[in-house]
Amino acid sequence: MKPICIIPARGGSKGVPGKNIRKISKIPLIGYVIKDVLNSKIFSHVIVSTENRKIANIAKKYGAEVPFIRPEYLATDDAAMDDVLVHAIKTLYEKKYNFDTFVWRDATTPFIRNIDIKNSIKLLKKSNCLAVCGVYEQHLNPYFNMVEIQKNKFLKLSKQLKKRPTSRQDSPHVYQLNGLYVYNAKKFLQSKKTRFSHCLPYEIPFYSGLMIDTEFEFFIAKSMIEKKYLKSIN
Repeated sequence: MKPICIIPARGGSKGVPGKNIRKISKIPLIGYVIKDVLNSKIFSHVIVSTENRKIANIAKKYGAEVPFIRPEYLATDDAAMDDVLVHAIKTLYEKKYNFDTFVWRDATTPFIRNIDIKNSIKLLKKSNCLAVCGVYEQHLNPYFNMVEIQKNKFLKLSKQLKKRPTSRQDSPHVYQLNGLYVYNAKKFLQSKKTRFSHCLPYEIPFYSGLMIDTEFEFFIAKSMIEKKYLKSIN
């Protein structure tokens, strides 16, 4: 049984307005992700979950299925992604889609490699865990160079050890989550939460995990696509 791919894409982004359908080289951002996952031949269905009719029409144009329109209450700034995914899975089962594994592929991470999706699926099936999460090692480290502002306006390290590490390399390793999650569908419906204590990491190259949440990150992604950066290093 092939897995399915779910691409959540709401229309109300504030950090980069309209980012899911903002064009790079005449192709909307979500178009790159849809084309990539379709070309991978990994999935039986590529589903876009959106409340926005314009996004839905563009998703269909690039070959994705939009078998339902997401309710507005699941497209607000406060809506939890776990709730969005639960709604999608339940609705797809009601519509007689047949799958036991699904991949949440974020529309704002266009550089996720299909080899990493395949290997994450293999790890999920081998381990029988709730989910496998794509991660990459992060140089910003809460034990060494990430701080918080206290009530008295002075700084403190976000996470403190008895003895502060003398370098980032000596600090505990920390990892950045990105837009690749592979789930056991039935386990997820039971928990209705992405419980990280039941998830395994799958490490990906840092450049492939770029997530577009700001105008600066959109500029980086645009430059990478236009200059065909990934093709030169993969």
